[in-house]
Amino acid sequence: MILITISSIPVAAVYLWFRIAKYKFQFIRFLFVLLAGAAALFPALVLQNLLIIPNLTHGRAALFYEFFIRIALTEELSRLLMLTIFFLISGSVKKGEGLYQPLTFNVVKKGTAIGLVAGLGFSILESARYAAQDMDIVIILFRFFTAALHGACGSRIGAAAVLLRTNPAQALLRIITAAAIHGVYNLMVTLPGLASIAAVIIALSAFITAILTIRGGWNTGSQISAAPDSEDESAKRQRA
Repeated sequence: MILITISSIPVAAVYLWFRIAKYKFQFIRFLFVLLAGAAALFPALVLQNLLIIPNLTHGRAALFYEFFIRIALTEELSRLLMLTIFFLISGSVKKGEGLYQPLTFNVVKKGTAIGLVAGLGFSILESARYAAQDMDIVIILFRFFTAALHGACGSRIGAAAVLLRTNPAQALLRIITAAAIHGVYNLMVTLPGLASIAAVIIALSAFITAILTIRGGWNTGSQISAAPDSEDESAKRQRA
């Protein structure tokens, strides 16, 4: 229960931030995005079990494979899968949203914001999974920073999901970046001393970067879920 509560703190903080900043992100939509992010844990677990290589247990190659491929990459690809499904469903249910939007600066930022929330949803369910185990206070505290890490990586995957159809090179770059940040964190958090502190810095830096990316540069104010048609009309009125 403590782990779930700790992982829920960033979720509450992000929702409060959206409300204070007047981003038009409805509560029901917020919950559905959290659910989509949490659901990504299941394909990730399946992939991780399929990718176990019994003989690969020692050396640098084993460390790289375990932390960067079997854990980090599978979780990011699972997030990409669930977010792509989410965007397709939201686009088909309400025309003008999801992957059916014209690709604009705002659309990518909306994907980044949605990915951030999905990453936090993933972290809550993952914490629920760990809650059944006996864990010491250090690991419990690290779960807070792991939640921030999942949110930061999720934001990059959210952007990748909306870029995948029209700009696969940019999407691939964001997927690789998310997996690299995730893998470095996984590796360093297992090491003692300064490495663990560095892992915390990595998680917080990536999370802050995601927040700054979402905050800055909105073309038409603070509208995360506004349909592009309304944005286009607003722009026409301004030009007129």
